[in-house]
Amino acid sequence: MTEVAAAYPAVVGLADLDRCRVMGVVNVTPDSFSDGGRFLDAGDAVTHGLVLYRAGADIVDVGGESTRPGAARVTPEEERRRVLPVVRELAAAGATVSIDTMRADIAEAALAVGARIVNDVSGGLADPALPRLVAAAGVPYVVMHWRGHSDSMQHQAVYDDVVAEVRDELRARLDEVIGAGVRPEQVVLDPGLGFAKNADHNWALLAGLDELAALGRPLLVGASRKSFLGRLLGSPQGDDRPTADRPTGDRAAGTVAVSALAAARGVWCVRVHEVAASLDAVRVAAAVRQAAAWRAAEPTSADGVTE
Repeated sequence: MTEVAAAYPAVVGLADLDRCRVMGVVNVTPDSFSDGGRFLDAGDAVTHGLVLYRAGADIVDVGGESTRPGAARVTPEEERRRVLPVVRELAAAGATVSIDTMRADIAEAALAVGARIVNDVSGGLADPALPRLVAAAGVPYVVMHWRGHSDSMQHQAVYDDVVAEVRDELRARLDEVIGAGVRPEQVVLDPGLGFAKNADHNWALLAGLDELAALGRPLLVGASRKSFLGRLLGSPQGDDRPTADRPTGDRAAGTVAVSALAAARGVWCVRVHEVAASLDAVRVAAAVRQAAAWRAAEPTSADGVTE
């Protein structure tokens, strides 16, 4: 496979890094697929977010609405109640906070209390006012591939060529948000692993990252603890039958493997539940990429020996 990019790309409003970023997840929800309910209390969520930040998370992503398959939407009032105290405290502690929301009013309120990034799993489709808000705010905007809300999205996991179709649908979203005033340099694209995708679709998208990167914007990959890893890895006892779905808490090694592979391909950010191991993985990937770049830059003699 070709490399996704020669260097880790820049995004407006954020410092450049020589490696893939690591985004830590804080789900302030009772029903998220992996850790729903653990951090529903604002104090617990802040404590967890600080643990991720101190472990080295470049971004702490705070969300108050579960997007697991089948999840029902919460009211704007409830989403606001859940996330704003957490965003405020984490930002005050120095964390770079992203707000994971599909609603413009929630994003606006979160930016007002310290969030610096908007992570919109609907890519602007759920609330057309959200791209306009991001345009006015000038902040980074994660635009994910999305085909519908959680209660119906898996019925739309139908593709002839998933990589080509996700690429084309992301291109349409990119054009749409730019048309709403968002500058291209604000946009990060996310293929939306697990959102209207089955396991085969997810693996194909990970194999096809170069095609998605051809859209010209940085990529974010969110594979952490997802079911396609559990089905591949089987049970903790080593049973690798596809039907032996490893529990979410036992998918850490698979998540780290994806982080390393994605970072080696030049992906801008990986979104994970456990930060430290993925941070190690992306640092290793960056070192390998740097060594490859040095080797490619060294002059060689006619017989192919490095001079």
